[in-house]
Amino acid sequence: MLDKHGLAPRRAFGQNFVVDANTVHKIARLADVGSGDFVLEIGAGLGSLTLALAETGANVVAVEIDNGLVEVLRANTKDLANVEVIHADAMELDWQPLLAKSKQWHVIANLPYNVATIIVADLLDGIAEVKHMLVMVQSEVADRLVARAGTDAYGAVSVKVDYWASSKIVGQVPPSVFFPQPRVDSALVDIRRRDKPGVEGVVAKELFSLVRSGFAKRRKMLRRALDTIATPEDFVKAEVNPESRAEQLDLAAWGRLRRAIDTRLSQVTTTIRDSAAPSALGASTDHNTPSD
Repeated sequence: MLDKHGLAPRRAFGQNFVVDANTVHKIARLADVGSGDFVLEIGAGLGSLTLALAETGANVVAVEIDNGLVEVLRANTKDLANVEVIHADAMELDWQPLLAKSKQWHVIANLPYNVATIIVADLLDGIAEVKHMLVMVQSEVADRLVARAGTDAYGAVSVKVDYWASSKIVGQVPPSVFFPQPRVDSALVDIRRRDKPGVEGVVAKELFSLVRSGFAKRRKMLRRALDTIATPEDFVKAEVNPESRAEQLDLAAWGRLRRAIDTRLSQVTTTIRDSAAPSALGASTDHNTPSD
């Protein structure tokens, strides 16, 4: 179909099109969506998955960045009342007005390889309306999204996903179902947003900043990797071994360490504020004292 329209896959957009009908329908089946559901597809390409999702009766918003592909996508879906095609870069799109139709969205997509991790992380961080994702990504990326503490694949993005959602790999996808065929295997990852974050009592942004700092020097013990952030007393209070490395801490441990740091910083701030404030006695002035 690409040749028919004088098009070719563009490496800059990380394009690998699913050309196997069985794979497309498997994704639509695993998505478990139907009439009344709202689906966001990012990187819709020529529309093979778009059509399969539309067949379920769900309302589908298909986002595509490629100027050439978007025209073909519109032509392929023009007779479908439950499909809306958006020509935009998902990395720059303002999601809120686009998703205003519902408070519950499913993201079902063969994500462009070069931006898959960023898109998943950004949607979890900023778009509460996205309650469920079923995304096809490189197997290596899939392993990182679902990894648990103590494994080689475990990293900062693993902690972030665990904070916001439950996740699991639900299928393996070989290179042969794509055009062009990638040099790596792919996998389907199912991500479901939690009703409340995996740890409480912390600010998500501050937690993730701590986690990134730890993993930035993942070969070092945390007492060294976080030497400008956490004190020995913080580790004791959090019941975290300072000689641990970042990949050894699960979400709960990261949460305890963040709370310990925040408690100390809050106490320091309170002490400084109290010491700077004039006492009630020292600040008072007797304006009724008669002059000589």
